[in-house]
This record gives sequence, structure tokens and C-alpha cells, in this order.
Amino acid sequence: MVAMLKPLVSIVIPVFNGANYLEQAVASALQQTYENVEVIVVNDGSSDGGSTERVARKFGSAIRYYDKPNGGVASALNFAIQKMEGRYFSWLSHDDVYRLDKIERQMAYLCNHDLDDVVVYSDYDIFSDDDIDRSVTVRMPAISPRYFRYWITASSQLHGCSLLIPRAVFDKVGGFDESLRTTQDYELWFRMSRYFEFRYLPGVAVAARSHARQDTRKLTAIVQAETSRLYGDFVRQLGSDDIPPDPTAACSYLSLASSLWQRGFRDAALRAETLAISAGAARRAVILRRLLAKLLLLARALARKVISPRHRQSLQAICKEILFRDGR
Repeated sequence: MVAMLKPLVSIVIPVFNGANYLEQAVASALQQTYENVEVIVVNDGSSDGGSTERVARKFGSAIRYYDKPNGGVASALNFAIQKMEGRYFSWLSHDDVYRLDKIERQMAYLCNHDLDDVVVYSDYDIFSDDDIDRSVTVRMPAISPRYFRYWITASSQLHGCSLLIPRAVFDKVGGFDESLRTTQDYELWFRMSRYFEFRYLPGVAVAARSHARQDTRKLTAIVQAETSRLYGDFVRQLGSDDIPPDPTAACSYLSLASSLWQRGFRDAALRAETLAISAGAARRAVILRRLLAKLLLLARALARKVISPRHRQSLQAICKEILFRDGR
């Protein structure tokens, strides 16, 4: 049982051309208040003339450093999973920063509740480049494990670096899908949640940096196409037991379709609408919810241009209340 000892936690940092931010990330991992951690840095074939390696080498034996040919973040994470000695896995992107009590709080939660093979997720901050003092906090909901697969399909909020994952979970479901460029994390969380519970621990675990050099900002078309396919697969895999019945399954499918339309995932949204109609939703209600969602999609695009991130966060909360009021 977790309560009997302080198991080793492996903090894994994959990096590609990340010399600008890597030092801050590694420092936040090494300064964790939880005493039993190992920090693994995997250089995924950086092409910056050795700059990333020089930053990592500064930490000497305090970290375990590996250099491998470039294969993408999923391959770097899988490489680290094979090398890790810890009983728990915690991912830290090279451009993000852990709160210093991230591991301690999550391990204490597992210990206090006598939980073993459970994935813990928490809140996170988003900040722009180096302006960490003006971050926006994203609060996660406490989702029933029974409906977690529905929630992860209806929402894109879960941040992988806020998670703490038992090694046994990878032994059961496998690692990250290396064929995916940008959605390897959500595909794995969906797969994990079929067999393991995800439990919410309130409190910020990580500060996530938003900057122009991120893959998801440089590869917009690739991200959209890959994500659209992924969510289409999610909707097809949802079973009747995954759908919240409160107030009705039809309402939950409608809310799911609205969320998918709002994020621009047309095929997945149409599939969710078909399921809503099969569950008893009126076609008129389906059309009205679709129109509302498309209006919100346009409003979101406009908001990105004219409204600050902090104010957008408040508006998103209002929109979610409208979309999910009768479906969750």
C-alpha cells in the first residue's frame, strides 16, 4: 500500500531544442518538497548545436540524462518510461514549471486515501512566455470515474503535466501512441480511463507556458485534423454506461455535440447528434443547439483577437454553464 512507504516518483522531462526554458523546468523538478524523486531528461534529437545538452549537463548527477534520435514527444516519453525506476510517473514539459509541492501533495492524497492504481489530476496555471506572475488558473471539475471518458471527450481542459500516474497503469494499457504528433496524451488518458480511475485533487500543480515556439501553435492545421480524428474515435468508443443519465442520456449527447461543434470537430459532433436523436432528442433541439454552438465558436475566435486570456477564462465559464446546464 502507498501508506507504508514513500515510493520513488520519476519526473520525466522530454525536450527538443528547449535550451531557453529547460533549466527552469529541471530546477522546479529537483526542488520538489517530496524527498524521493528521480528526474529524467530525454533529449529528443535536438538540432540546436548542443545548447539543450549543455543546459542539461549543468545539473550533473542530480538528473539522469539521455540523448536519442528525434522521434517526437511520444517516443521520448515512452523511452523514459522504459528507463524509469520509480513506482509513479510524472510528466513535465521542458517549457513548464512545477509547483514545488506538486508531488508531495499528490502522493499525500494517495497515501491518505490508501489508493494504489489511481491516476491523480489537478488544476494548473497558464502564463505567457516569461510572465509567470500574471498567470490564469484553470480549475478542474471533480468528475465521477464512471463518466470520465464522456468528460474527456466533451472537454479539452485536462493538462498532462498535472497528472501523477502509477507505473502499473502503463504495464496494463501500454504507452503513448508514437504515430500521433500532438494528441498522444489525450489518446492515452482516454485509454487509461477504461481501466483505471482518475481522481481530482484541488490545487495548482503546474504552471504551463504559452509561447510561439510550441508545436501546437506552429502546426495548427495538423493539430486540428489529428484532434478531429481523435474525438471522432472517442465518440464511437463511448458506450451507454459512459453517458451521464442526468437528466437524460439525450441531453448528455446534446451537450457533447455542442462542445464538439464549439471546438470545430464537425464529424464527431454529427456523430454525437445522431446518438442524441437515437436517445430521444428532438431534431429541433439538435438544430438549435448546433446553431448556438457555432455562434459560440465564432465568438471564441473573435475573443482570441480582442480579449485578454484572464477575461476569456471568465467568459468560457459562462459559455460552459449555458451549454451544459441541462446535460450534465
